[in-house]
Amino acid sequence: MRVQRIIDRVFGILLSEETKKKSETVIITIAIVCFFIHLIGIYLKKFGWMSIEAHPELFSSPIAAIYTPFSFILLYEAYLLVYYLPKSTTFYIAKQYEIITLIVIRRIFKDLSNLEFTEDWFNVSYDLQFTYDLIATIFLFFLIYLFYRLNSQKTIQRSSTEKRAETEKFILRKKIISIFLVPIFLVLAIYSVFNWVYISFTLSEMVDSIRDVNEIFFDEFFGILILTDVLLLLLSFFYVDRFSLVIRNSGFVISTILIKLSFGTEGILNSVLIVVAVLFGVLVLWAQNLYAKIEPQGDF
Repeated sequence: MRVQRIIDRVFGILLSEETKKKSETVIITIAIVCFFIHLIGIYLKKFGWMSIEAHPELFSSPIAAIYTPFSFILLYEAYLLVYYLPKSTTFYIAKQYEIITLIVIRRIFKDLSNLEFTEDWFNVSYDLQFTYDLIATIFLFFLIYLFYRLNSQKTIQRSSTEKRAETEKFILRKKIISIFLVPIFLVLAIYSVFNWVYISFTLSEMVDSIRDVNEIFFDEFFGILILTDVLLLLLSFFYVDRFSLVIRNSGFVISTILIKLSFGTEGILNSVLIVVAVLFGVLVLWAQNLYAKIEPQGDF
């Protein structure tokens, strides 16, 4: 069909293996360059050659410079999420979990430069958040491992099952969604970064009113992912009515919503919400695997 050929061609331009490799090279290069720019800015401020009033925590120590390349790595992870969407729903969800984990790790690097080693450790907000994030990272890393392990077990169980025509139709629709997500995320990333820079460094009186730098882009990003997950859930009803898959896909939507809600919280509640979100996804996939042993195989 002509429409399908057009979709496959556009998809090949935006989300092919070759495009993925080129994007990786470009983003890593930009990340390295911006790392050194950030590092130079920190030392210029340290020696009094430049005054930077906005977000002093990002210019307080050379360690804080690690925050910048991590931000670009996160953008690449967002691209990989869209890349894996047509290939596997579970890999797409796993990428969401990797992104939120990297956001937590990025926050750790920012908080490292502001740690206060005093007897009042549990009374200092930066120190407390650092402690929560360290513990959360360990749990998240282990939970993501379990998620991939559960998914690989499910893959082995269905490896000999031939893809049905309905599956191909669903994959085509996921390709269409992916094609639309690429420019949406690109525009959102560019707007978020330039808007934050503009407010932070030209409208100093508004600095205190803008959101935490950790929320830039990714708050709206996960909002779009919720809509995408809901759309995938609704589309899946055209091709499958198995209870286990409906519950699994619904559970993934709930997991994404919990991650989105975490951006509006601070302290221990933020870490708990993130861990619970990923834990919920792991348990849903585990339960779906149990159902798969007594139901016909197939995945969307």
